[in-house]
Amino acid sequence: MTTGAPKPDKPWIFRTYAGHSTAAESNRLYRTNLAKGQTGLSVAFDLPTQTGYDSDHILARGEVGKVGVPICHLGDMRTLFDGIPIAEMNTSMTINATAPWLMALYIAAADEQGALRSALQGTTQNDIIKEYLSRGTYVFPPVPSMRLTRDMILFTTKNVPKWNPMNVCSYHLQEAGATPVQELSYALATAIAILDSVKASGDLDPKDMGEVVGRISFFVNAGMRFVTELCKMRAFTELWDEITRDRYSIADEKYRRFRYGVQVNSLGLTEQQPENNVYRILIEMLAVVLSKNTRERVQCNCLHGTRH
Repeated sequence: MTTGAPKPDKPWIFRTYAGHSTAAESNRLYRTNLAKGQTGLSVAFDLPTQTGYDSDHILARGEVGKVGVPICHLGDMRTLFDGIPIAEMNTSMTINATAPWLMALYIAAADEQGALRSALQGTTQNDIIKEYLSRGTYVFPPVPSMRLTRDMILFTTKNVPKWNPMNVCSYHLQEAGATPVQELSYALATAIAILDSVKASGDLDPKDMGEVVGRISFFVNAGMRFVTELCKMRAFTELWDEITRDRYSIADEKYRRFRYGVQVNSLGLTEQQPENNVYRILIEMLAVVLSKNTRERVQCNCLHGTRH
């Protein structure tokens, strides 16, 4: 008996975390990268956009377009994706406190292009707890912030089913001083708090809980403590499967899968020793690729905030 050739894996999404100066300049960069073979987009927003200020606000002075692209209204979002078919993109948007607003603008721009909302694919970071614990770029008090996160999960589940509405960011916790064990603990606690809120809202059909759980993803740190990091990733996978099965009664294994991306720890990288950074990154990467059930695609967080 003969068998056919094995079916190749689906190609990975290649995208550069990018955004700068203006929407028009960022659009030019995106189209250049896509023409060179990049297969998705990852939008970096500037600090005023992250914290809810328009570019002409006095508190935005000196920060507009510095660490990302400024988006103040639908016109900016329209310009950002001019000539780019949103329905064909997989777009990651690193935005948290103002995630519902940016997602609304993204959907509005897609509507103008005639794209079906059910076809939109991508991720909004939307982890407000991480903003409180690690970065400080929150806008609203904790309770309203949590409600916004919950409401966005509920909205996308019903209207944008291919979208990942939340990326639980444990990466930033370790960058802010947490140990790998603390990173694991706080990340799972964050995910539980959000899912409990969604479940208790009364706005979700219980049969759709699997869809919600299956769209929650994680953004994990990989540091220099090799054995601890390796054990952390194995624990993440097994604990998430146990939590989603026992606490939320998710029977389908595909919804219980621990979906995550990894970025290597930037704290161990130094401008003074660039030749050593390569080997530090190698050690950090190994911890997440040597376990059968936790092998993952890895980003390198190099100096000056660039990613390769």
